[in-house]
Amino acid sequence: MTVVQLSLRAARNLHLAAQGLLQKPRRRARPSDVADAISRMSLLQIDTINIVARSPYLVLFSRLGQFEPGWLDGALASGELIEYWAHEACFLPKKDFSLIRHRMLSPENMGWKYRPEWMNAHAEDIRQLLAYIEENGPVRSADFEHPRKGASGWWEWKPQKKHLEGLFTAGKVMVTERRNFQRVYDLTHRVMPHWDDTLHLIEQFEAERQMLENSARSLGIFRPEWLADYYRLKNLALKPLIEAWLLSGNVVRVKVDKLGEMLVHHSLLPLLEKAQQNQLRATHSAVLSPFDPVVWDRRRAEVLFNFSYRLECYTPAEKRRYGYFVLPLLHKGALVGRMDAKMHRKQGELEVISLYLEEGLKVTGSLLEGLHNALTEFALWQSATHISFGTLPEELRETWGTGWEMAPAS
Repeated sequence: MTVVQLSLRAARNLHLAAQGLLQKPRRRARPSDVADAISRMSLLQIDTINIVARSPYLVLFSRLGQFEPGWLDGALASGELIEYWAHEACFLPKKDFSLIRHRMLSPENMGWKYRPEWMNAHAEDIRQLLAYIEENGPVRSADFEHPRKGASGWWEWKPQKKHLEGLFTAGKVMVTERRNFQRVYDLTHRVMPHWDDTLHLIEQFEAERQMLENSARSLGIFRPEWLADYYRLKNLALKPLIEAWLLSGNVVRVKVDKLGEMLVHHSLLPLLEKAQQNQLRATHSAVLSPFDPVVWDRRRAEVLFNFSYRLECYTPAEKRRYGYFVLPLLHKGALVGRMDAKMHRKQGELEVISLYLEEGLKVTGSLLEGLHNALTEFALWQSATHISFGTLPEELRETWGTGWEMAPAS
């Protein structure tokens, strides 16, 4: 069988198609699109940094355009989604509870996310907490007063917060909703009333096989070594699985310029001929989250997009190269730059502290228009009426000046 030859641009576009980032949405978003987008990605990573938009909302905006953040909250509260440790803390489709249940039942294997010594030392308090939830309903850690006012930091978390986090990792409680992005916990048997471990539990091997299938579908095109990171899987025997997938037609081999052999998931086969002929067009320009699946595996992003990226918010200020919360910039199938930004909500201003383009990138009219539109839409989604710029490449400064005003989004 002849192996399909693809350009690097075509490979990138196949990946973006799998992720829902190849082209701009053709219609206004609907509430149901939130769960559909998460199913397409398999996972939506959660992060609480709120200097612009919180990451899960931003990842969805990059794919859906103008949407109501409350739609994500509603999908969790209605039971369409669940929350658990997957890539990291993530929203997942409810049907994938079966894939992560084995992790809940062996919490001691979850590293720092579960501390057996704490849970054992406070077993009676934890029993009373579970009884309280059983009798009184869902709780937040904020419902409990801290014994030491003013305490902060993980090591000074109130005991109930540590209890709830441990119970969450052990699958005794689940997140039933978020209020102001704070977790609300209820007993697992009330969140998943039809689940029975004796009837529905699947073995770790089978669960991980299905996770790898999800990873392959959501990546679209991949090297085998990229699969494990998607769900943070370890100690995998990938070779026999890949061979079985090739025999069944679940994946096909392709050869990509500069990258060599890669695999394409069967869900993308309808696009493969277009990709081979370089007719698969990328039209999307968007601001991405640092926790977007396209860039969360930094090595993959560097190989596939030649984009060297790291998140510097945990780096001391004097050692940062690009800024605190740096957002990748996508334009027509390429990662063309990054920006450090801050949203001033009271003033209705998106401050772009600095924006950098990739070295050697040619600044074209298409690039200027695409990024201008992406930044405008990004700002309007957050109810900004003004964008201001700090550090900018000179070619952008000549066209954009120090910023621009916008009419409020309708």
